[in-house]
Amino acid sequence: MKPFLEFFPIILFFIAYKLYNIYIATAVVIAATVVQVAIYWLMYRKVETMQWITLGLILVMGGATLYLQDEQFIKWKLTIIEWLFGGAFLASQFIGPKTFIERMMGANLELPMHIWKRLNLSWASFFIGVGFLNLYVMNNFSTDDWVNFKTFVVPGLMAVFIVIQMVFLYKYAPETETKE
Repeated sequence: MKPFLEFFPIILFFIAYKLYNIYIATAVVIAATVVQVAIYWLMYRKVETMQWITLGLILVMGGATLYLQDEQFIKWKLTIIEWLFGGAFLASQFIGPKTFIERMMGANLELPMHIWKRLNLSWASFFIGVGFLNLYVMNNFSTDDWVNFKTFVVPGLMAVFIVIQMVFLYKYAPETETKE
């Protein structure tokens, strides 16, 4: 259920865009994100900080898109979100005893501090890079291309990046005992 909840606003955005236009799709993604946060609250009795930030950003940037009838605002939302993620990972290199990635994965994986920092920096670089890539796509390609990029390429890049991280981390995975 949780993976579906993560992707249903973007899926609805894509469908609404293909059936109607960017403005209807923007209204749909705003509503879907509000519903998504409400469902998270009802299911888990908490909403993560980045979900609140995403909701706030979709309300502001989506609202500006609709009010001003300018699709650039909704296109900028992806870059802002990616840069916020990247900035949070980067800041955690210098703030607090643990990096952001170590706080997320530390209970399941034991790594030397220099590896945590390298892993964290790679995530920061990934998010910041995707933000810049979004700027390139939104300024050099059609809205149709941008919607396809946002819907398919960005999640695909994330999947490839995660697989690369898993390959990198494999040698640090805890040994499992086998029964004979």
